[in-house]
Amino acid sequence: MSWALRFLGVGNASAVDLGSPMAVIERDGKPWLTIDCGGEGLTAYRAHYAAMPDALFVTHVHLDHVAGFERLFVDAYFNPRRRGTVRVYVPATVLPLLHRRIGDYPNVLAEGGANFWDAFQLIAVGEAFWHDGVRLEVFPVRHHWPETAYGLRLKGALVWSGDTRPIPEMLLRYAADGELIAHDCGLHGNPSHTGVDDLEREYDAATQARMILYHYASAADGDALRARGHRVAMPGECVVLAGPTAATAAPV
Repeated sequence: MSWALRFLGVGNASAVDLGSPMAVIERDGKPWLTIDCGGEGLTAYRAHYAAMPDALFVTHVHLDHVAGFERLFVDAYFNPRRRGTVRVYVPATVLPLLHRRIGDYPNVLAEGGANFWDAFQLIAVGEAFWHDGVRLEVFPVRHHWPETAYGLRLKGALVWSGDTRPIPEMLLRYAADGELIAHDCGLHGNPSHTGVDDLEREYDAATQARMILYHYASAADGDALRARGHRVAMPGECVVLAGPTAATAAPV
């Protein structure tokens, strides 16, 4: 069984040419779990897989991470085979924010008779959840307000930071099994995002060596990050992952 991470987009909210910061965990070459649902990212997903996602994890509700949900609703709701089956895993404290952001609209269909979440199987999650018989872990990150943004761990394979300032204390716990660390990093930091100076100050060299950086502002900034010795993701890039050591369960 092979595992990989495909970056659908790697840019920040302004870097439309680099795509929404969105990725897919693949198993045996097929999409297994999608991380976030940005507009450009969803377009890239459909272009690559010729389909729409069947399962997503939402890190937080800024629009570059959730703007594709209306299109996903239309795709799922009007397909009887998909309606109510598209799994959406959402951290419990993020769920009311997600609903207000994308689901709280009177009459999602002009003729009425439908609720936004009818199209999906909405699953609120806490510190961990099961997807397709595999346990994934969820942890809070430092992005805007507390308990509004989260990272994701597939133990032994991947840690996805989501949008964040440096979180060395979290990675000591959630990246302790040799995982690839996909980390938010631009050339310049701000109160919501990690800059390369922050990254190099807060993490030791061994941790930085396991990182691949995304959420940067331009292709030129990506080149500047590489010039400092960092591995930087490109749109569409697919990275091989180690086999997960996460707990598994037999199918029911």
